[in-house]
Amino acid sequence: MISAQKIQSLVEKALPGSQVQAEDTTGTNDHFQVLVISNSFEGKGMVERHRMIYAILGSEVGGAIHALALKTMTPTEAGKKS
Repeated sequence: MISAQKIQSLVEKALPGSQVQAEDTTGTNDHFQVLVISNSFEGKGMVERHRMIYAILGSEVGGAIHALALKTMTPTEAGKKS
């Protein structure tokens, strides 16, 4: 089992300076929605960004994490959404 807080911690550790919000969408600690805003995404497409997050979470995806909805943005992109 993994928690939203653990996901947030793993991503923040791997991508220092990132803003991460993780939410357990079902209350069962296996379906999550995660928003990551990071300078590390500059120049990278959506697929590459998602692969970065999957690599960070490793075997948890497909194991403890059954479903994962990702939204990844650079700080500039996040600013445009406001």
